[in-house]
Amino acid sequence: MMIKTIPSAPFGDQKPGTSGLRKKVQVFQQPNYAENFIQSVFDVTDDKTNGTIVMGGDGRYHNRTVIQQAIRIAIANGFGRILVGQGGILSTPAVSHLIRKHEAVGGLILSASHNPGGPDGDFGIKYNISNGGPAPEKVTEAIYARTKNIDRWLTVETADIDLDRLGEISVAGVSVQIVDPVADYAELMESLFDFDAIRKAVAGGLTMAFDAMHAVTGPYAKEILEHRLGFPPATVRNGIPLEDFGRRHPDPNLVNARDLYDLMMGPQAPDIGAASDGDGDRNLIIGKGCFIAPSDSLAMLAANAHLVPGYAAGLKGIARSMPTSAAADRVAEALNIPCFETPTGWKFFGNLLDADMVTICGEESAGTGSNHVREKDGLWAVLLWLNILAVRKISVASLAQDHWSRFGRNYYVRHDYEAIETARAEGLMAELDGSLGSLPGTKFGPLAVEAADNFSYVDPVDGMVSDNQGIRILFAGGSRIVFRLSGTGTKGATLRVYLERYEPAEGEINGQTSEMLADLIAAADACAGIERHLGRTAPDVVT
Repeated sequence: MMIKTIPSAPFGDQKPGTSGLRKKVQVFQQPNYAENFIQSVFDVTDDKTNGTIVMGGDGRYHNRTVIQQAIRIAIANGFGRILVGQGGILSTPAVSHLIRKHEAVGGLILSASHNPGGPDGDFGIKYNISNGGPAPEKVTEAIYARTKNIDRWLTVETADIDLDRLGEISVAGVSVQIVDPVADYAELMESLFDFDAIRKAVAGGLTMAFDAMHAVTGPYAKEILEHRLGFPPATVRNGIPLEDFGRRHPDPNLVNARDLYDLMMGPQAPDIGAASDGDGDRNLIIGKGCFIAPSDSLAMLAANAHLVPGYAAGLKGIARSMPTSAAADRVAEALNIPCFETPTGWKFFGNLLDADMVTICGEESAGTGSNHVREKDGLWAVLLWLNILAVRKISVASLAQDHWSRFGRNYYVRHDYEAIETARAEGLMAELDGSLGSLPGTKFGPLAVEAADNFSYVDPVDGMVSDNQGIRILFAGGSRIVFRLSGTGTKGATLRVYLERYEPAEGEINGQTSEMLADLIAAADACAGIERHLGRTAPDVVT
């Protein structure tokens, strides 16, 4: 095997975030750009010699090109086996499962998650470590440090691999296996859930609509929902992965999944509607006339998980990201199990899961998962909902009403201000951070601030400290406002404002969310000066 060393140059301004490196496709198409990042990953990867690495992506534009590059670089760096999803396709949770099943060193996920695709869209690369989860901060920092001084990348000269043909071939003495992207994941799901109970419910009339958004979950949903569980053909909509996601934004929210929402609010609504995002790790759940917010979904799934075979022994604990509503906390309290509040980013759940301190985790951004993998898992959440509905013989709306009547309701909404000039967004956060000490006791209309801080997290497993994770304004009775800058976009900055009001079970649990949160919405602008700093009078996206 002849290894080629390609001279290169550092690109240290490209710091990977919590979800890997995301940029416009044109940026990744620059000479040496993707190669530099992949080589930087491999340069800081231990035990790669003769080890196994998993590769796959969500099928977006440029996916196949980068996979071919990554295969050659992995061979040159001494890996002994490379597992690649057929057609370059692997959902993020499927990558996590394959890493764990095959005891791989790690995996490369080629995706920009819920961001748009196509030649003018976004691309991304994320590295997952041997536990199947996203690389922790110490690894991403090491990758970043390497990108600042990298001067070469390694490759081998070989023809492109046929990514569409299943089977194993030897390339420069290295085993490259093109694997069925769905089979192993589907078997894992069948081991967790009572497929017989779901099939019986389907035969008895349970109906659903699943929008795969022309993204990666299409093949998974077709196999599991239609072929294994018996839902009729066309239950899965937009089920063929496309490089540009059919010119849609593959984010399962009420804006981008509007067709599904309109169906579920109409007279022909099936019993449950669901969707997933670009790489298959997020989920949207809607019942007939009843949208289930992601924070509520986490709480409701945790409260009912014991009804499902994979979780019949009960939960060890629950974890949620700090901006996620406290609805899950009340379930944990009732179950007498711990609930951990972590920074945003699934990697923060990894230590808790590995230490067997929690079983189910979730984020307000529509990510939910459990200890079956080390990633959030959109289709898993949908199957858990289906299994619970089948066992309880109850509608989505009735399950929600029953939950709120028992635990109370956390009215919750997220306002996104997108593509903001970075200096403006950082100015708002800096000014707000500087005012935290003077906020307690301040009144905004009927609301009085009890406490305010910039969230800091100490990992209970390894003691690692993560500071500056979001500004929290806390009010009496469990209401709060959270401000964060998000790193998931590729253009400017995104300010996320989270608004939450708790109403106890004996209170008004059937109010309109907009009305219940009106005072908090006004308080958010008053205390942060959103219009003054950003020149915006309304958010771009409301979730």
